[in-house]
Amino acid sequence: MTEQGVPVSLGEFGRIERFFRPLAVGVPGAFDLTDDAAVLDVPYDQQLVVTTDAMVAGVHFLPHDNPADLAWKILAVNMSDLAAKGAEPLAYSLVTSLPKSIGDDWVEAFAKGLGEAQREFKVNLLGGDSVSTSGPLSLTITALGLVPRNRMIRRKGAKPGDALFVTGSIGDAALGLKLAQGALTQPVAEADRAYLLSRLHRPAPRLDLVASLRVFGTAALDVSDGLVADVRHLALASKVRLQVDTQAVPLSGAALRLLVGTPTLRRTVLTGGDDYEVAFTAPADKAEDIAAAGINAGIKVTRIGKVVDGEPGLDLLGLDGVEADLGSGGWRHF
Repeated sequence: MTEQGVPVSLGEFGRIERFFRPLAVGVPGAFDLTDDAAVLDVPYDQQLVVTTDAMVAGVHFLPHDNPADLAWKILAVNMSDLAAKGAEPLAYSLVTSLPKSIGDDWVEAFAKGLGEAQREFKVNLLGGDSVSTSGPLSLTITALGLVPRNRMIRRKGAKPGDALFVTGSIGDAALGLKLAQGALTQPVAEADRAYLLSRLHRPAPRLDLVASLRVFGTAALDVSDGLVADVRHLALASKVRLQVDTQAVPLSGAALRLLVGTPTLRRTVLTGGDDYEVAFTAPADKAEDIAAAGINAGIKVTRIGKVVDGEPGLDLLGLDGVEADLGSGGWRHF
């Protein structure tokens, strides 16, 4: 039902009680979301890792995307940051900024998707806030993780002699976005379409590789703004030079089939973003151990480059082994 075009709502506290309070079950310090703050105990031999990510309609997602998918994605992108730091998820807080045109049905579907994501990632809601906005819908999560003391993997730490690795496959979400926008003209098999859209809407943070990353990783980050841009960030933070073999970058079958018909999509694959894979450096002589760890975790890990002596930055080797120019290499907000 609506009143003057605005859906009748349970209101802020009614929505919290019905849709979000069940998501805080299992976190004693969340106090059933009935207080102004929460309390968490951190073991003496652990450190708290904190990360925050936001998504805004029209910038990070299409305005009419499924709310359950949005819930999954906003939690997944934060879990991906924790994974890249070698941290185990602990809890998270959520801020929703919703236009008044968003009704209870939308919020219920969003909370249902959040519950699915929580169960998958083994984490619970700690608290947060809900506000109305005259601007676009936006969602923000602050995620908390635990890592053994002084064992968080930073972007800084890569050194000459290390190899560069990446998990999973690259470019699926960027191609999925083009599909969602109707920007691809070539025919796409229905199974490939479904796969690429799922990679866009429901990324898989590589949490099962966290323990191995802490053993082998010298530097790491999650690939969110595009592989080229993010690997460059890692190189600059570590003050090293990275060489990436673009032909070694792992692609899914669906992506490969699209590239056969439209080779120019390789740029999209390398720079498009929203992969939420982990790029990391590790000693080159540990490559076999890293591959085995990936197999044990059910996560493909591919060596795509190396750290070399030279001015901090990035070299991209193309089809013929010469440097390729992909500009900034990824998404920029400003």
